[in-house]
Parts: sequence; structure tokens; C-alpha cells
Amino acid sequence: MSTEHPTVLFLGDSITEQGSWDQWLPGERTSNQGVGGDTTDGVLARLDAVIAEQPEVIVLLIGTNDFGNHRSSVEHVVRGVESILVTLRRELPGVRLLLVSILPRQADWCAKIEEANRHLRQFVATCHAQYLDLWPALAEDDHLAERFTEDGLHLNADGYRAVVDELVPALERVRGLPPMSRPIQAIDLEEAGA
Repeated sequence: MSTEHPTVLFLGDSITEQGSWDQWLPGERTSNQGVGGDTTDGVLARLDAVIAEQPEVIVLLIGTNDFGNHRSSVEHVVRGVESILVTLRRELPGVRLLLVSILPRQADWCAKIEEANRHLRQFVATCHAQYLDLWPALAEDDHLAERFTEDGLHLNADGYRAVVDELVPALERVRGLPPMSRPIQAIDLEEAGA
């Protein structure tokens, strides 16, 4: 593989954009395709640039702004994420896809986000993707744990540390399978609280 292709491409909104992925994953060539304020529709509109990078792995985290800023329905968010995954699978048949659960935020959004995540967790197998549930690591009851955020939505340094602690083994699992094999159904998060 030529060195201009990223090994891991991060795709999403400001939570992705604000991540120092190259520092936190020093063994990887990362590409940060996070755009502050982005939505599922925004990601769909810019997939050509993602596909052009021909990454080995894509980590997708999107959906919270659809709820927060745009008051979208659960169905709209789920359809949007599903469309992104299906398009990426069609255009990059060998890519390894890791869908990250929509993260917890303020309690008002809990029910919608959890419902969307339930649908997405069930969907990922249909497009040979894997799912990383970050709720056990980041949530406190029905909201983003206060120690991980300053504003109830974005992650602080401790929040990103908790994400990376879950992401590193998830990337190992994604790579441990041939890209078109059956995905892992359950992800071990027993050490999420450590």
C-alpha cells in the first residue's frame, strides 16, 4: 500500500474534528475528516472526498447535530447513517468500517439517541461494518458524564482519553477479520469504567 493513503480516516462532526488522532494513535497514518456542526446529510454530501483517500479503516461518528441543531427525527438520522455506510461499502468494498455509537449528551436527547443507536447496532452487520458502543464508557445515567465535558456535548481531554481507550482495541478487532467476513456481534466493554 502506498504511503499517501491513510490507515485510519475519522469521519464526523466537531467531536471528530477536535480529536488529535495522529497524536493519540502514533502508529497510524490518520486523516481527520471531521467538520464542526456537520450532520448525516453533510457527511453524505462529502463522501467523494472520503472515497478519494482510499483509507484502510473508516471510523464514523455522526448524528448528534441532526438531533440538537436540526431537530431531526430518529428515522432521519438512522436513514442518513445507513446511507453513509452503504455508500462507503459500495464504493470501497475492501474498507473496514467502524461505526461509533452516537455519544451521550444532555439528558433531553437521551431517548432519541438511544433509539437511533439501537437501530444502528442492528444494521451494521448488513453492510459488513462493526459497531463500537461508547455509552458504557462515557454516560452517567442518561447523559454525558460531567467529568468528560465542559458543555454537556463536546468532549474534554478526559472524555477523549476514555474514547481512545475503547477505540484502540476496537481498531484491533476491526483489523482482525477479513474485511467482508461476518462482523463481531458483541463488543467487550467490561473494562469501560477503568
